[in-house]
Order: sequence, then C-alpha cells, then structure tokens
Amino acid sequence: MAAPSVLISPRLSERAIDPPADCQLCPRLAAHREAMRARQPGWFNAPVPGWGDPDAWLAIVGLAPGERGANRTGRPFTGDAAGALLFATLAELRLASGFPAESPEAGFRLDGVFITNAVQCLPPANKPEVAEVHACRPFLASRLRSLPWLKVVVALGQVAHQSSLKALGGKLPKHPFAQNAVHRLHTGYALVDSYHCSRYNQNTGRLTPAMLREALETAIAVGAEHGGER
Repeated sequence: MAAPSVLISPRLSERAIDPPADCQLCPRLAAHREAMRARQPGWFNAPVPGWGDPDAWLAIVGLAPGERGANRTGRPFTGDAAGALLFATLAELRLASGFPAESPEAGFRLDGVFITNAVQCLPPANKPEVAEVHACRPFLASRLRSLPWLKVVVALGQVAHQSSLKALGGKLPKHPFAQNAVHRLHTGYALVDSYHCSRYNQNTGRLTPAMLREALETAIAVGAEHGGER
C-alpha cells in the first residue's frame, strides 16, 4: 500500500521541519526560554525536535516539553515520569529497545516509532496557549510529512489530538477526543487517542499503565491493517 501524504498547503510545506533554536513566533515562550537559560544554563532550553525511526509507521504526539524532562535533555519524553512510563510500555510492546532512557546518551532506540510534540518549546506551567499551539502546528505538519511510511498517529491528550488531527487533514468536531478512540481520516491516516502519560495523570489515575498499553496495542492493530510492521 502506498504511503498516504499529509494534506498541507504549499506555504506550510516550505516551512522547516523544526523551529530554530531562537524561534520568536511565540513571544511568551521565547521570554520563558530566556528565563530558563539564565536559571539553568546547562540545560537544553530550546525548541525540542522530534526523534525516532525515520522510517516510522507510527508517530506519537505529546503536548510540549516538560521542564525537567525534554527541556533539560533535548529529547521528547526523556528524563521525566511521563517518558519513563511511555518508554517502558513501548519496550514491552517491542516498539523500542535499550531501556532505560534517562538521557539521550542512554542508547534507547525506537523501532518503527517517531515521537514529537504539538508545541516544541517549554510553556510556563506546562500550559501552552491556543495561539502557541497554532503557531507550532506547521512544524508538526512538516514533521509528519517527513515520515514517508507513516500510517498511525497516537495523540497523548486533547491538545495533541486536535493539533494532530488538523495537521493530518482531519476536521473537528467530526473526530472528538476519547480514550482509546480510533479516528480513520479521509486522508488515509488513523489517529488513536490516549490521555497524556504525565505524572499528574498517573498519580490521579486518569491514565493507568494498562490504559496506555491498550491504546498502543490499538495503534499496532490499526497499523497492521495498513501494512505497518512491528
């Protein structure tokens, strides 16, 4: 089966896949970045690019870099509780190897998977504003477009769901967010929803390890329908 293509306007397709280190599209985020650089000069403190298998059939989209996770380490979901659960689950499902992954140098590898965020800069209080999500969407769309074998996207949380859906050419409110829901888009992609694996959601029970595993197993099953490989 030929890989589907992201519906993206010519203007967006000319945009870079990732924001520059000193991206100024969102003044609030740029100011917060400078404050973090002054406070923690040894941290990454820049827009965090996606990472993973360039031949991925599955993309996982989170919300934004965590302050002590990706904003510190420079790799999505690396170095915090959200990543610990996500990476452990991916390893259990044979979508990753080399666990644990506390730092980018740990040798952790994603197999058929690419991970990125809806917003690539650290937002204050981990809460990006709507305009910031919109401003970063062209980068998400360009990144998804760069994956030639992409078939399934797992969105972690409602913001990631909405931004991924629009980046893939889907429309709201035709595809509302729901845990473990599967949205088969007219563009040929499938979008699978899960609550975010943040420490808060884990502590409150909104997302359990079993729920995250179920959503990823759903993604595997949907991917298999379209020739995706584990």
